[in-house]
Amino acid sequence: MSSKNKRVLVTSGLPYSNGRLHVGHIAGAYLPADIYVRYLRLTGREVSFVCGSDDHGVAIMLTADKEGKTPAEVAQHYHRLQKADFEGLGIHFDVYGSTSQTKFHAKTSQNFFLKLFEKNCFEKKVTRQHYDETKQVFLPDRYVKGTCSFCDTPNQNGDQCENCGKVLDIETLKNPISVLSGKPASVRETTHWFLDLTQFQGAVERWLEKAEMRDTTKNYVRSLLSQGLVKRSMTRDISWGIPVPLDDPDAKGKVLYVWFDAPIGYISNTMQLCETRGENPEQYADWWKSPDTEIIHFIGEDNTIFHCVIWIAMLSAEGSFQLPKAVVVNQFLNIKFPDKEVEKISKSRGTAVWIGDYLAEGGNPDVLRYYLTAIAPEKARTVYKPEDLQLRNNTDLANTLGNFVNRVLSFTLKHVGNEVPAVDQSKIADADKSFVLRFEVTQLAVTGQISDYNFKNALELVMEFARECNRYVDEKAPWVTRKTDMETTKVTLCCGLNAIKLLGTLLAPFLPFAAAQINKALSIEDPKWADASRPLDPGTPIHSPGILFTKVE
Repeated sequence: MSSKNKRVLVTSGLPYSNGRLHVGHIAGAYLPADIYVRYLRLTGREVSFVCGSDDHGVAIMLTADKEGKTPAEVAQHYHRLQKADFEGLGIHFDVYGSTSQTKFHAKTSQNFFLKLFEKNCFEKKVTRQHYDETKQVFLPDRYVKGTCSFCDTPNQNGDQCENCGKVLDIETLKNPISVLSGKPASVRETTHWFLDLTQFQGAVERWLEKAEMRDTTKNYVRSLLSQGLVKRSMTRDISWGIPVPLDDPDAKGKVLYVWFDAPIGYISNTMQLCETRGENPEQYADWWKSPDTEIIHFIGEDNTIFHCVIWIAMLSAEGSFQLPKAVVVNQFLNIKFPDKEVEKISKSRGTAVWIGDYLAEGGNPDVLRYYLTAIAPEKARTVYKPEDLQLRNNTDLANTLGNFVNRVLSFTLKHVGNEVPAVDQSKIADADKSFVLRFEVTQLAVTGQISDYNFKNALELVMEFARECNRYVDEKAPWVTRKTDMETTKVTLCCGLNAIKLLGTLLAPFLPFAAAQINKALSIEDPKWADASRPLDPGTPIHSPGILFTKVE
């Protein structure tokens, strides 16, 4: 089966269910995936879009401690709020599951662990772990903070340095402090099961060379592999998680590491999706084990090692699953408020723009989608600036896109009628022909960029075409020609209407709400990518699209 005929499973990294979503989350793993899924569906591809909340682990436990709730209550609460945030932005998953609520997840994760256990992929060993002498408990990774020994960045979690991205452990985290008591952490012995990643370095390297991803990502993973993979603990001494499924007294009270069970959430959520569709949950295998399916993961940069190394090793070890065709990684989005320095988006420091707040204040979801795509941190970290969002809304969306759509449709409705006019072929000038030739050229260029996961470039191509559309109308000046040559005016307006049709389709992955208004105004019920450059039939009813974008002063 050729690649273009294969079904596609698209996933977005599971967000921790310990808080609302902010613009950094959306720009990283969710908006790019939604754009890609919408594009694929416009081309007629069979797609399933899978995501869900990551409910286990220390992040949720810490939030539960702060809010005086149980971890389950926290997970359920933020799961609902995150789902509402996604829906408000027009990010529509086919399933938005939950690693604590999806009924298939615990058993699927335990079975996965057992299969690897039966294949001797784990090594049971006594290890040292941080311990809080005051609270008398072992301290999981995120209950410890210290200094990264690789880059000397202080106040880092015990599992990974946010600055350099290196994985941290008891040996590489300096000056450890317990989050629970605020006192220096001691070290005690405990027993855990380690996944021997060294067995799968070759498999990961072979996958990496074939996988589609940005050069920045591939080079980063190569650098990790060049240092050699190690054995990594896949169990934890905490109370909130999936119990380790072993009949071993040393396994009592231990749970699976959250980064072992979280990616398995893609699989269990696919099972849930199948059941929701009235299918046998075991039909998930059509999406995960069939060579007729392509799997594409969208994630943020901090999840790279887990998806491009550990997850690939897990899948290779299990043996029956397809490996992902692509892992699309976006870098971090920083933020800069007026009169302040560029900062990392942070809940604790209050340096964030929250999706729920943006929508509650009447923010246009398409404006935020547009801005986050225009500044997408695809290959490097970029900066969100509230005043820049306002500027782009006014100049790009209201003045350029909205102005063109409104002026052509309004002029046609007022001076020609409420349908696409028929044109006198003899009145088609070279300028009209040159303009129309840009349609397919633009569509092909946009198609290529989206296919290569370059969504920022694709959107800029569409907006450059919108600017070209305005220049065309300015040069043709139908408000002048209508007084002396109505047939030439009809040609101008017909070309303009067909350009609006093209914009309505090309923008549908990026600005679904505005695109829906445009398509409704042109009586297009089921837009198709293949038809985007084809002209509207004369006599097609047209309507006012209303105001697409309002200027913000």
